[in-house]
Amino acid sequence: MTSSPLPRKLELPYRWNDADGLVRVEMAVNEDPGRFGGEDFARGCPYLRATIEPPAVGYREMIGWVQMADLGDRAGGFKADLFEPLGKVPHPFAFFGFSPTLFDSPHSTNRNWNFSAHTFLCGLGGKLIEQAEGRRREVRAVLGFKWGFTKSGTEIDSFGPEPLSSEDWNGHLGYLREEFRAWSFPSGFFDHPLP
Repeated sequence: MTSSPLPRKLELPYRWNDADGLVRVEMAVNEDPGRFGGEDFARGCPYLRATIEPPAVGYREMIGWVQMADLGDRAGGFKADLFEPLGKVPHPFAFFGFSPTLFDSPHSTNRNWNFSAHTFLCGLGGKLIEQAEGRRREVRAVLGFKWGFTKSGTEIDSFGPEPLSSEDWNGHLGYLREEFRAWSFPSGFFDHPLP
C-alpha cells in the first residue's frame, strides 16, 4: 500500500539546440505490473514516465536520459541506472533518441528497500559529424528531477518528482567520469550546445 498520494506530476520547460521544449513527468502507483511488462511483486510500487514535447524533427533534437540511482541495497550510493535488458553499454544513457520517453518501474522482492533516483535530460555536445566520427563524446545536462520511494513491509512511502539543480548534476560527475572514461561530462546545465 502506498502511503503518500499518487499520481503526482511535474512540468519542466527547457531549451536545447535553439528549440524550446517541455518535459512532462508523471509518477503513479503500479496497479497492473503485467501491463508494463513487470512481475506481480511490483504491484503497489511507484512507476514514473517522463515525456518530451514537442516531438523532435531531426538530429538537432536528439536527446536522452541519464538516471543515477541509489538502490539502498548496494554499496557506493548513486550509480548509473542503465536499461538492464541491454546489458553493459559503453555510454551513460538509459534512453536516447528523438524525444525519448523515460519509463521506470523499480521494484524488489526485498521486504524493506529504498529507491532514490536523480534523473537528468541530457544532450550531446558538438556537431553531428564530430559525434558520428567518434571525435567528440560529450554529455551535457539540460535539467533534472529527483524521485523515489521507501518500502517497509507492505508500506510504500514515495517522494518527488521534484526539480534538481545543476549542483546536483555536478555531484555525480566524479562517478560518471570514472565509469565512462570515453565520455566527457561538463559541469552545470546547458540550454544549447556550444561550438
